[in-house]
Amino acid sequence: MRRALLFALALIASPLIASTATAADLKPFSASYTADWKQLPMSGTAERSLSKEGDTWTLNFKAAMMIASLTESSTIKVDKDVLQPQTYHFERGGLGKTKKVDLTFDWAAKQVTGTDRNDTIKLPLNRGVVDKSTYQLALQQDVAAGKKSMSYQVVDGNEIETYDFRVLGTEKVDTKAGQIDAVKVERVRDPTQTKRTTVLWFAKDWNYLLVRLQQVETDGKEYNIMLQDGTVDGKAVKGS
Repeated sequence: MRRALLFALALIASPLIASTATAADLKPFSASYTADWKQLPMSGTAERSLSKEGDTWTLNFKAAMMIASLTESSTIKVDKDVLQPQTYHFERGGLGKTKKVDLTFDWAAKQVTGTDRNDTIKLPLNRGVVDKSTYQLALQQDVAAGKKSMSYQVVDGNEIETYDFRVLGTEKVDTKAGQIDAVKVERVRDPTQTKRTTVLWFAKDWNYLLVRLQQVETDGKEYNIMLQDGTVDGKAVKGS
């Protein structure tokens, strides 16, 4: 049960055939979130940030609940308007079954190499392929660009999977930072394969920062993740 909530937390950290994101579009941010599991008195917290040094962006994510913890980090460059991950690190602990992933994206050799648990990863690297953290940044930027449907190629284990999303409309979201106008986005899945649903809300007035996430599992259990506070380009996020 703790693993399920931590997985939901990871969705806010944790795809891209071609992203419209440019270095000018990206803005540094930091945000903290609270997470609740409706069926049980169990909660968690998460922090997510984007910073820049030189021509490299770093996307960091940390989540914790009770005895469980998760960290995720990507370094990213922008090449001709396309996000290109350079390294990816993921580590989960405290759940009885630890997991560690390290990937290196060699764009000159067009190859992704690394390890997932103890398995060796070696995959062909084509333009637009991203890791399981960077795709969320690409999604944020594509929503900001006004796209209504998005499709991403993501390194997932020893395969490259396609992640699909679509915009559902706009809604007001009540957060601890105030009421925020947001774009509502849904992860598109094959209903014959799974009943899991994932919906995300991105703040229109705050460079499309993620402010809410709702996930319903196949067994009906529901998780909600909500913005607690944050900054975008040095300015504190405030709603109405």
